[in-house]
Amino acid sequence: MPQPVSPPYEDERTSERIRRYGKELLDRVHARGTAFNQLPDHMTLRSFSLGEVAEILSVSHSYLRQLSIDGLGPKPELGTAGRRFYTLRQINELRVYLASTRPKDALKFWPRRREGEKQQIISVAAGPARTTTAFYLVQGLALQGFRVLAVDLDSNGSLSEMFGYCSSVMPVRSIYAAIRYDDEQASISTVIRPTHFDGLDLVPGSFELRRFEEESARRYVSEGPKYSDVSVRIVAALKEVEADYDVVVIAGAPECSFLTVGAFEAATGVLVTVHPKLAEIAPTALFLNLFSHFVSLIEKVGRPVNYDFIKFLVTRHDPRDVSEQETVALLRDSLGDDLLTATVWESDAIRVARLKERSLYELSAGAVGRSAYEQARKSLNSVNAEVMDIISEVWGRPPIYVSQVSRSTTAGKAKSQSRRLSK
Repeated sequence: MPQPVSPPYEDERTSERIRRYGKELLDRVHARGTAFNQLPDHMTLRSFSLGEVAEILSVSHSYLRQLSIDGLGPKPELGTAGRRFYTLRQINELRVYLASTRPKDALKFWPRRREGEKQQIISVAAGPARTTTAFYLVQGLALQGFRVLAVDLDSNGSLSEMFGYCSSVMPVRSIYAAIRYDDEQASISTVIRPTHFDGLDLVPGSFELRRFEEESARRYVSEGPKYSDVSVRIVAALKEVEADYDVVVIAGAPECSFLTVGAFEAATGVLVTVHPKLAEIAPTALFLNLFSHFVSLIEKVGRPVNYDFIKFLVTRHDPRDVSEQETVALLRDSLGDDLLTATVWESDAIRVARLKERSLYELSAGAVGRSAYEQARKSLNSVNAEVMDIISEVWGRPPIYVSQVSRSTTAGKAKSQSRRLSK
């Protein structure tokens, strides 16, 4: 008499069953030819109105409208009442067209680095609103026509999640693949993912980075200091794609780590965020001591660290708070010109945008309230403009962006005043 056959998987443990579910789902997805380097379906970027494009490009509304009427440049989408809308890709096509027809302003319209200009790698160091700062900086750079690579070194993938890559629910590969210690090391190009911003790519952060930290710690204990080894790996990985990007922005790990040291050596510039509260100054000073220690470790192995800039940025700033005004004055007195003039204001608009899983650059004013939206955008644009002018200075170019933001702000005030007078 034949023996009864046990149902398949009857004896498997719960952990094995859960792992099997995951494997079966992944196998079925792979079998259908779906790759995980696709952009998350829900992340799309809206089109921009003619007025917004004029502000982004720092040209007049009437000039852009006439270009469209004459059939010059990309063809915009026509909305209700004949309103014109452009995608970011079309805005970049407009940049190319304007740079070719107005060569004297070519750098303003098409700012990508030229031959002989070195790639800028900006490490946004640990501090308050570090991830949000990196998020708005890379988007701001992309809106101005730069080719940008964002690198998330947070094992929780905080920056990646803002772009729709959530490693806890969607398997993603991180820079670990390009810097791991075994023979399975891959090119960083295999882990670069697109974002919904034309010209902006991402190296996601994921739990793999914890494994790298553990491996580095074991090597440190058994073989002596290996900070330099980690640094060389990150530098080499980014070197592979140097020709593809103008600016790399590294969102560092929230804690001091081997990856943090690697980011500091790879960087050509460092941006340190500061909260303008007196109680927050001491933690910033302690971080700078750690920063100094890490750089000294790199220097000890014979590789001098010469940054193009180290700048400090005040974030979550309430300019009406007297105590914060005093703290900013203290910072200015201590740091001088290395403290950016612009600050990121505390803003409900930024918080609301985050709850909507978007940035202000992705939303229209009506989504968060026009007054709050315009104030927050002005604050963010001013900071990004300062950073872009620093990059321009490194490249030997004249400053452009701060004056652009000033002109657009003045134009915006004039437009608002005109609307009030016409009522």
